[in-house]
Amino acid sequence: MRSLVAIAAALSALPAAAQQLDLPRPSPAAKVSQTVGVTEMSVDYSSPGVKGRKVFGEVVPLEKVWRGGANATTKITFSKDVQIGDARVPAGTYSIFIIPSRDAFTWIVNKDIAAQQDTYKQSNDVARVAARVEQIPARERMTYLFADTTDEATFLTVEWSTSRAKLPIRAFTDEQVKKTIADVEASSWQKHNQVARYLLESKKDPETAMRLVDKSIALQEHWFNLWTKAQLLANAGRYREAHRLAARVDELGSKSTEGFYVFFAPDVKKALVDWKDRG
Repeated sequence: MRSLVAIAAALSALPAAAQQLDLPRPSPAAKVSQTVGVTEMSVDYSSPGVKGRKVFGEVVPLEKVWRGGANATTKITFSKDVQIGDARVPAGTYSIFIIPSRDAFTWIVNKDIAAQQDTYKQSNDVARVAARVEQIPARERMTYLFADTTDEATFLTVEWSTSRAKLPIRAFTDEQVKKTIADVEASSWQKHNQVARYLLESKKDPETAMRLVDKSIALQEHWFNLWTKAQLLANAGRYREAHRLAARVDELGSKSTEGFYVFFAPDVKKALVDWKDRG
């Protein structure tokens, strides 16, 4: 039988392309992403398998810093500032570490993205949060998920073997939307109307929405910003004004060369009927 040294020598003599075999990795690379409001979040990690082993307490020691995956450092990226625990974490990329115990996982977000378990320094932590461990049906491969996501918050969840732990992450969505509103205060009618429609459709701050759509109309009267204002008036119970404006919307929209009025026309015509005898 050939020795391992002889086999290695033979392999090293092969062309580089022949040595790069396309075979499954024991802990394949994985990535998960989620948008929370206007904040993009993503996690890059390697996903080890259980392979018949006891994971927490043997493969992953309890009460010690674990890199939250295999191979390279697990990384999390935020496109905008977020809140984790009591800490405001600036936009950027960070490493994730976990200290598992029997009943809880301590999540660690660390600014050293090259750190491993043996080079990790607590002084580089930007956030630490303890989360209780939940029991789940057996999961072979360690997996990160974003769960229970809203416009303001999400949970980054790690699942492996029969354990699950969730890290709550909050985005500064309202703050970011207010900045967007401020940025468009002196811009075109389209941007004023776009933000007004966001507030209309999300049922937030109707006074600001009305102020923005009025600015949009002052810059340029268009069936689209008139329709936004008509809907805001109707929401405020001012149906007579809303009906009068909807008639103007239908007049301008029907003459418009922009094809997308056809998508709004049924709603406008329905409003003309519904609002006629109200208010």
